[in-house]
Amino acid sequence: MPRKYLISVVGATAIGKTALSISLAKHYNAPIISCDSRQFFKEMNIGTAVPSKEELALAEHHFIQSRSIHDDYSVGQFEKDALAKLKELFKANEIVIMVGGSGLYVDAVLKGLDYFPKVDPSIRQELNTKIETEGIKSLQEQLKILDVDSYNSIEIENPHRLIRALEICIGTDKPYSYFKNKPKTPREFVPIKIGLTADRAIMYDRINQRVDIMINRGLLEEVKPLLSYKHLNALQTVGYRELFEYFEGKFTLDFAIEELKKNTRRFAKRQGTWFRKDKDIRWFDFQSDLKDIITFVDTRKQT
Repeated sequence: MPRKYLISVVGATAIGKTALSISLAKHYNAPIISCDSRQFFKEMNIGTAVPSKEELALAEHHFIQSRSIHDDYSVGQFEKDALAKLKELFKANEIVIMVGGSGLYVDAVLKGLDYFPKVDPSIRQELNTKIETEGIKSLQEQLKILDVDSYNSIEIENPHRLIRALEICIGTDKPYSYFKNKPKTPREFVPIKIGLTADRAIMYDRINQRVDIMINRGLLEEVKPLLSYKHLNALQTVGYRELFEYFEGKFTLDFAIEELKKNTRRFAKRQGTWFRKDKDIRWFDFQSDLKDIITFVDTRKQT
């Protein structure tokens, strides 16, 4: 049976992943699937840097604005949907391109997820209340007691990761780390991993410019109608939280925009930390010649 290849294009936000994925798709006559967890939602366009209509017309795309913010769409469901779509696409294609900077979603497709028992939803509600009343440090200390391995390995500054680990510890009476790194189902494709990078100053400048462009394109008008839905998981993200604060009168517009830029830079740093752990990624400068990247892909196909 002929081998199938999934080219995964990763990197920080605003680094040029969309442009590269389209160039590769055109060269290999391959479809693209997005694993950007923010671009799934049709109500979020400008703030998630969804490819333009012109870009979408250049290649076949999947999982772009395919859900509503009102849908309960998890990374586990995405894994199932993406593998089913890949199985379908590989019937007619030797190569498929996957693009996105959401590390957990990338890993879900390439490696498979760790699966956890369902726990009582009230536990998460209690933890959310606790973090609001007592602060994140109290939850960090609680995790350190219940599961020191997870305390030392997960992003404990990320409230979503922290609460997820704690609800499993509390709801199962076992450490969150107990359920990690179990054997996964082998994939029926060969991954070829490409990362785009740039000097930090250049990357941060690109982020700042992108935010200014988003504001000029109408980000405020996109965010305002979503204010009443700000509690939804899909909207717990950079670019929307800061502007919700502005519309609620907590921030001035200038301060909200500066916070948006700052938090996007922090997000890019976390993306870099996540992807740098994967030693199979071949990194290219964001200005690299496309021919060099194609040469790498073709060489990997021959090994």
